Amino acid sequence: MPTPDGTPPTRIGVFGGTFDPIHHGHLAMAEECRAVLDLDLVLFMPAGQPPHKRGRKIAPVADRVAMVELAIASNPFFRLSRVDVDRVGPSYTVGSLEALRLEWGPEARFWFLMGADSLADVLTWREPARLIELCRVVAVNRPDAPPPDPSRLERALPGASARIDVVEMPAMAISSTDLRARVAAGRPIKYQVPEAVERYILEHGLYR
Repeated sequence: MPTPDGTPPTRIGVFGGTFDPIHHGHLAMAEECRAVLDLDLVLFMPAGQPPHKRGRKIAPVADRVAMVELAIASNPFFRLSRVDVDRVGPSYTVGSLEALRLEWGPEARFWFLMGADSLADVLTWREPARLIELCRVVAVNRPDAPPPDPSRLERALPGASARIDVVEMPAMAISSTDLRARVAAGRPIKYQVPEAVERYILEHGLYR
């Protein structure tokens, strides 16, 4: 899969999430990271079975994938990755990154995008040391929030702080949780999600 200019991608962002639903905050975050880190592509990787959301009802995988495809269609630097949704079992990031390395080859380098407030939680993820080996971690911070502190991660995983990039993005107070609640209450979500995603949600009766 070449980049928009026809060259093989070597600097690849990976944006994993439930995307239930995807919204403009997700898209702005991915585009800011792409520009700041000079990434060739950003892969949107919907989770098949997110292990941290067991017990919570989420939209079917097919619907979440369809909404991601609609949302990213206009950006040639954004691609969908089905690496999580096409495999059986819980969606562990370390396994997904292993699969992406096989798919994209030895020349590819990966940057895994996450919210800065999630940085400390990395230690609770499966094989955090291996995860840090497989990618650089991008902690995306809001301008009104304190900068992330990687010291806890460094104490547990010496050298980890050297593999963390911090990107600040414009503040956008949009959340998938709030969007689901708004749809359930019959309130508008226009201008918070792409128009194609809004139409999909209404036409398929999601979150009612």
